[in-house]
Amino acid sequence: MLNLIGNYSLVLALTISIIIIFLSFKTFKSKENITFNIFFIISSQFFLICISFLTLLLAFVYSDFSNLAVYFNSHSSKPLFYKISGTWGNHEGSLLLWLLVLSLFNLIFYIKSKKLLNAFRSLTIFFQQIIILGFLLFIFFTSNPFQLVIPTPIEGLGLNPILQDPALAIHPPILYLGYVGSSIIFSSSLSALVCNYVNKEWASDIKKWTLISWIFLTVGIMLGSIWAYYELGWGGFWFWDPVENVSLMPWLCLTALLHCTSVLKKRLNLKSWTIILAISTFILSMSGTFLVRSGILNSVHTFANDPERGLFILIFLTFLILISLIIYFKHNNFNQENKSFIFSKESAIVINNWFMMYFLSVVLIGTVYPIFLEAITNEKISVGPPYFNQLIIPFLIPFLIIMALGPKLEWIKNKKVRVKLTKIILFVLSIFISYLIVRHFSTKVLYLTILISPSLYLFFISVIDLNDEKLKLSQKLSHFGFSILIVSIILNSLFSEEVSVNLKKGEERQLSNYLLKFKNITKTEIDNFTSLKAEIHVIQNNKELKFYPELRLYKVPETITSEADIKTNLFNDNLVVVNYLKDTDYLNIRYQKKPFMLLIWISAILLAIGGMIGLRKDFK
Repeated sequence: MLNLIGNYSLVLALTISIIIIFLSFKTFKSKENITFNIFFIISSQFFLICISFLTLLLAFVYSDFSNLAVYFNSHSSKPLFYKISGTWGNHEGSLLLWLLVLSLFNLIFYIKSKKLLNAFRSLTIFFQQIIILGFLLFIFFTSNPFQLVIPTPIEGLGLNPILQDPALAIHPPILYLGYVGSSIIFSSSLSALVCNYVNKEWASDIKKWTLISWIFLTVGIMLGSIWAYYELGWGGFWFWDPVENVSLMPWLCLTALLHCTSVLKKRLNLKSWTIILAISTFILSMSGTFLVRSGILNSVHTFANDPERGLFILIFLTFLILISLIIYFKHNNFNQENKSFIFSKESAIVINNWFMMYFLSVVLIGTVYPIFLEAITNEKISVGPPYFNQLIIPFLIPFLIIMALGPKLEWIKNKKVRVKLTKIILFVLSIFISYLIVRHFSTKVLYLTILISPSLYLFFISVIDLNDEKLKLSQKLSHFGFSILIVSIILNSLFSEEVSVNLKKGEERQLSNYLLKFKNITKTEIDNFTSLKAEIHVIQNNKELKFYPELRLYKVPETITSEADIKTNLFNDNLVVVNYLKDTDYLNIRYQKKPFMLLIWISAILLAIGGMIGLRKDFK
């Protein structure tokens, strides 16, 4: 019964989507006001998709194994929380969540855009409905979450154990809000081009949607990083995994777009920049969907391994790109923009936008090049941190310096370029600290120690700027958070320590400055897994730390996972991860000391809070 309700709700939503496309285009052509009937129809579509999503949620909660998605991704003994998160922890359910957020944003846009040009509103809804229709067709033809299993199995196959984690349970919905929020930016930019509506009023509206998408994407990336840090046992927050890169690329575009909308609101400059970035953000989000669901990426994050699904998304993505290019080149009739001077705020924004586009290009090439190489030569390669570090780090230096100095420049022109003594002193201090680190370490980490100078300089300037009443609080907080992020990442890379050893229960081993003792291991039956919790003591400089890392033996599916034990303070994370060595009595014990990890998470929170403050001000 649940499957029928969910399926027919989607059928009705698809029918309504076609009706909305027809009515919104008709309203645009006739230049009439959007009527109450269209609002009723848009609301009805959102309601039907909500019903469909709710029925899938209930199917997971009640373990309805007649549903194929539930059968493949749930189990009756699974805790309720993970039954709920299992709704979107699979390919079909995640797409239905995408569709739900698309329709929600479509409804919110309609409600919040009443003061804008009617033709622009109608055409934005038209483009948004094309995207919604595309996802509805994708779900029906390749990824229906309401397929039946006949006869009904007694038990399900269970959810991937590494996905059974609180951070990852809430990570996808938040990330999707960031991804899907860019759909309104995309639709709005195409509509603004056609209606010749790229002006200050439009910039003010699109900045709200850009902030919404940027905030959710920032928080989503942070949650994914935290999950990878403690769940996968790598002892790090970012590994340039292809699926991690998929979320980073639209984030870089959104960051550049935020700064462009500020210039457009202030001086009616950077119109082309704003439109191109708005379109690119959603295209990159869609490209990420293709990469994750086509099966061509090998990652713990991927949902599906079905080339047919990937082909459908690729065709739809190509269609959207072609439509965007046709509209852009046909309607790009921007007048000559206001003159910008070298020493001005907008020039600093443009320069740093170019840097961000370079960073984006490096990440994009590093992500897709191995795919094309394998397709052409059948040769498999992996692109890791050395590639990204060598290509990105040298360009971070001028980027950070301009970011430190740019906010204090005037909008049109600095009549006199004045360099305050304070800034000179801070710059010299940053170089001196970097020199001390070079002396302490070796030339092997020279590229990192050189990068410390501009990163510390940005941090010092950001701290001083917190007291500057001329700058917006949202901007000050976001720049301060970013400066902490860069400094803490560099120091984390420099000062991290790691030792690894294989021990039996009762054994101990001296490694470098650390004495590791494997004291005991206890077995406990918990919910749908068996817990093997080890007691590990780590001694350094007569200071003893006790750790209780865990191995979890899941019954459905049969999988072993490692759970790190992490002791956190403001300056250091100390963590121990254990792994089972097959057919032996030994455990592999890995102890890691990771400095300033807490500051990395705090900096991401500060970035998001800065965005929220800006959003609150824009919505007043």
